[in-house]
Amino acid sequence: MVIDENILISAGAETKHYIPSETIFFEGHIPNYYQIIKGEVKLNNYNEEGKEFIQNILSDGESCGESILFIEKLYPVNAEAITECSVLRLHKSAFFNLLNQSPELYMEVNSFLSERLYYKFIMMQSLSSQNPSIRLRGLMDYLKSSQKDRTPYSFLIPLTRQQMASFTGLCVETAIRAIKHMERDKIVRIENRKILY
Repeated sequence: MVIDENILISAGAETKHYIPSETIFFEGHIPNYYQIIKGEVKLNNYNEEGKEFIQNILSDGESCGESILFIEKLYPVNAEAITECSVLRLHKSAFFNLLNQSPELYMEVNSFLSERLYYKFIMMQSLSSQNPSIRLRGLMDYLKSSQKDRTPYSFLIPLTRQQMASFTGLCVETAIRAIKHMERDKIVRIENRKILY
């Protein structure tokens, strides 16, 4: 979902700049509306052993953590810059004032949140499998779902193997072995270390 930057700025949004690995917000912080102008951001958690679990990777124009704005809860995830980022931040109360002034925007936000919820259901179903290939294929299906071309090998997976492992709760070695197995089974094609699905 992309809200016009000028609308956000006129509502009181401020532009913040982040360097790679810098945290935009932490788990347990009070939510605000964040929209990425430029760059990549990951939403993540760490388990008690310090292993990272990536919830999502977002880029230009996408918002992050917006679903928490609608309930009285703190962020359950961290948002961390992957690349240099410019991000608009709008205070929660100003965001709701903006929605109250625009029923069309309110409906867009609802549609977007429904899309994100759909993604969570799809990923939960895949992640419940003990089979690493099924977990990875569920992730790839979701990533490719927004593409018009659905033919085999038409989609370049935009994630590293480490990121894919972190998305699916696998160790990177297991993810690498599963991807090689998927290549042998002609589910993916690997060209110049890039994964085509």
